[in-house]
Amino acid sequence: MWALVFDRSKDAWSTSRGLRKQQVPRPRLDVSKDYRDAGEVIVKTRFAGFCGSDRGIWFRRAFGDMIAESLDREQKDVRVVGHELLGEVVEAGPEAERDYGYKPGDVVSTESHIICNTCYQCRIGDNHVCETARIIGISHDGCFAEYVKLPAQTLWPTDLRKIRPEVAALQEPFGNAVHACTKVNLRGKSVAIIGCGTIGLFAVAVARALGARQVIGVEPMPTHIRMARALGADAVVEPSQQTESSYVHDAAITEQVLALTGGVGVDVAMEMSGSNAALNTALSAVRRGGHVIMFGLKSGDAVIEQIDRVIVEGITLHSVVGRRIFETWHITRNLLESREPNLQDLVWKVILDEGRGTVLPFSEYEPGRFEEAIKVHPKVLLRF
Repeated sequence: MWALVFDRSKDAWSTSRGLRKQQVPRPRLDVSKDYRDAGEVIVKTRFAGFCGSDRGIWFRRAFGDMIAESLDREQKDVRVVGHELLGEVVEAGPEAERDYGYKPGDVVSTESHIICNTCYQCRIGDNHVCETARIIGISHDGCFAEYVKLPAQTLWPTDLRKIRPEVAALQEPFGNAVHACTKVNLRGKSVAIIGCGTIGLFAVAVARALGARQVIGVEPMPTHIRMARALGADAVVEPSQQTESSYVHDAAITEQVLALTGGVGVDVAMEMSGSNAALNTALSAVRRGGHVIMFGLKSGDAVIEQIDRVIVEGITLHSVVGRRIFETWHITRNLLESREPNLQDLVWKVILDEGRGTVLPFSEYEPGRFEEAIKVHPKVLLRF
């Protein structure tokens, strides 16, 4: 079958970029050779979303070590990338059918973390931080392929009578925003979303749907500013120029947020960019007793300005990773299936621009054109 892959036998991580389209073996179920196949499912991909994580792989900025270690463990050189999926079940192992009810023809999305169900975290209900979790498309072959083999426990049944397929393919990343926005109760609260990339844009819409009384975006890109306003932001503040290496908060943003909140600061500040300066800006813009949600991810050390203020003013920091499995998925489904407010149409019309340049045929994949698309649009889908 055809797939988009990182092939370390052909491309050195440090000197290459992009993904190769090449033939790889089609996954199969054979319980006689591997007992684990009893709980596995073969899914035919219909749509696959290109994520920020995939962008990190494309430009070789992230996940190189995880991919290399997993390929070493599997004794192979090729990793099929991709983890945002909408597809159709074509084959289910006997346990997948017995325990989960999956059968050919079922439409599914998938959680991207393959959890163990036996570590301490899994056994107490924190399975979203499973100790040995594998990530689809990074440490397990993913869905940028005509077919993908996945454990039945990761799949999420999806009703296309209620969610259009292009949006249904985005339940996993949309769930990131849902997790961030449900970390604390947003009803009646003022919220600043610092970094309106794809997940930040989702968060604007989700925060509004969950009852936030005031949503302030912080974003430098004109197209994303327009989208944030269309998704429900009351105001969007543009950052001043800062060097990427600086950790110092943006005083101009803080000043504008304070002005928009009567000098108090926001109840909740969400840091969605991964920038050290943005984290300190979130801390400076939140009110006494407020909450800072940390979703943006960047490796290495970070500096927190005035840590005494965080403590003395009772500011609470929350880290968010992935989705609570499957609690967040239930909330995601309800938000997308609901017509009041109609988040599904907002995602389709605003973020996906009704498919104009954002929904690309897999059969016509060409690296140069695809790279241009992911540079221009916050979210791109492959249609199989």
